Amino acid sequence: MLIGHYNHTLDQKGRVSVPAKYRDEMGEKFVISKGYGNCVTGYPLEKWDVWRQNVEKLPVSQSRVKRFFLGSAFEVETDKQGRIIMPAALREFAGLETDVVVAGMSDHIEFWNRDRWTVEDRRDDEDIGELIASIEL
Repeated sequence: MLIGHYNHTLDQKGRVSVPAKYRDEMGEKFVISKGYGNCVTGYPLEKWDVWRQNVEKLPVSQSRVKRFFLGSAFEVETDKQGRIIMPAALREFAGLETDVVVAGMSDHIEFWNRDRWTVEDRRDDEDIGELIASIEL
């Protein structure tokens, strides 16, 4: 299970480390794409395939959803140090410059600009009680 979050740095070549705790589940190759809230999401190949199939079933009237996720998707591969190259388009979309938070979201990971992560974290505190109450345990 992909949980927790880790602080990493994006280097000058656009590389960022995938936390060691996530590497086994993510695999050497995985797919990254635009994510909700101006982050970059990463899915293991088998999870991405399921996600892609579900997005492809959307009606033509929702083709912008297809463009958002599928049109911005890249297959990436970790190097020997466990880093991936974050494509420039996704770095720009998510505002990834230097300080990056890599967060586990159970079945996928997210790459956040550290400042945005902090703002999102504070915003979640305001709404989290209501959301937690809606989850059946």
